[in-house]
Amino acid sequence: MVTYIFAFMKNSPLLALFITIFIDLLGFGLIIPILPTFSKELGASDLQIGLIAGVYSLMNFIFAPLWGTLSDRIGRRPVILFSICITGFAYLLFANINGLLILLLSRVLAGIGSANISAAQAYISDITTPENRAKNMGMIGAAFGLGFIFGPPVGGFLKSTYGIGMVGYVAAILCIINLVMAYFSLPESIKEKNKSKKFTFKPISELARELRKPIISELFTINFIFIAAFSMMQITAALLWREQYGLDEKQIGYMFMYIGILSAIIQGGLVGKLTKTFGEKKLLIYGNVLMMIGLALIPFAPKELFLVVELVALAIIALANGCLTPSITSLLSQTADKKEQGQVLGLNQSFGSLARVVGPAVGGLLYGLNYHSPYLMAAALMIISLVVANILVTQKLRANA
Repeated sequence: MVTYIFAFMKNSPLLALFITIFIDLLGFGLIIPILPTFSKELGASDLQIGLIAGVYSLMNFIFAPLWGTLSDRIGRRPVILFSICITGFAYLLFANINGLLILLLSRVLAGIGSANISAAQAYISDITTPENRAKNMGMIGAAFGLGFIFGPPVGGFLKSTYGIGMVGYVAAILCIINLVMAYFSLPESIKEKNKSKKFTFKPISELARELRKPIISELFTINFIFIAAFSMMQITAALLWREQYGLDEKQIGYMFMYIGILSAIIQGGLVGKLTKTFGEKKLLIYGNVLMMIGLALIPFAPKELFLVVELVALAIIALANGCLTPSITSLLSQTADKKEQGQVLGLNQSFGSLARVVGPAVGGLLYGLNYHSPYLMAAALMIISLVVANILVTQKLRANA
């Protein structure tokens, strides 16, 4: 039976990649909802909470282009396997935390390992046609959503019942399962590796070079702004729901679970239909508008209507994510040179990771001043992103068509 399953998955690389990403992000989902409150238990300030969350993304910023470029040269498969090993070690470290320094180190290593999403996106781009690319890129978002369906409530339960160590050990075990599954089920996706190009590890200079290219620069900018705005909500929501609305860790886990369910439904089932109906360019505009509205609603829910208002706001945010993320990735893969798709997608992932450094740090600082502030700032940022998207769609993409 096991041999049959592996044989089936070898013939279904998209399914195999989906399961691999899901298990990887399930481990992430176990940690992220409890991270703000656990950091506070260790004595971290609001600003330090933002910085601890941000260092994970800082490592993503540095290593996403490395994994992407390396996958162009040596193949997607070895990059994905090695990065899973790093993530597993990070969670073992997380299971043995005795202070803020170990917590910081574990998040550094987890950020390095999880930067492999760029290689996964390049893998999908290798094996899909342009017309199906946005739908298949939505698969990563669906896997992330499913990770958030199961991860947060399980993480909250494990921490409250067995302690923080069990959360780390469970996440590490998931990484081991992930590694075994990827080893047996993911064949190499590129036949001709780009070994002619000199390998460099200069994320800042390479990012600056891509930012000088039309269309790519606007897509990078939109991605940066929307992720910064979203991460300002993501890192402060647990504190907001606990301190202003009285939710406990399990209930906070259920809120993140709700986001995951919606993300899985939208990005796994609706993205393809939305793309065929509206096209990636319109979805880029709609996504910015929806994200602005959803983020602005979060801190203004009356206590007697908290659940209704919050669930509506989170549904709008999930729909916005479903419009923005696959559209940006698909448009980038269509614009980039075929032999540099791993690098360009890695740089986009890297730039998004930089946004996840800035967003939590600014969000934590603003939350300490006033709990409304991160969400109002995030909504204002989405107005800027909307302006950039409108210029891109009405001028540059139309001229390039």
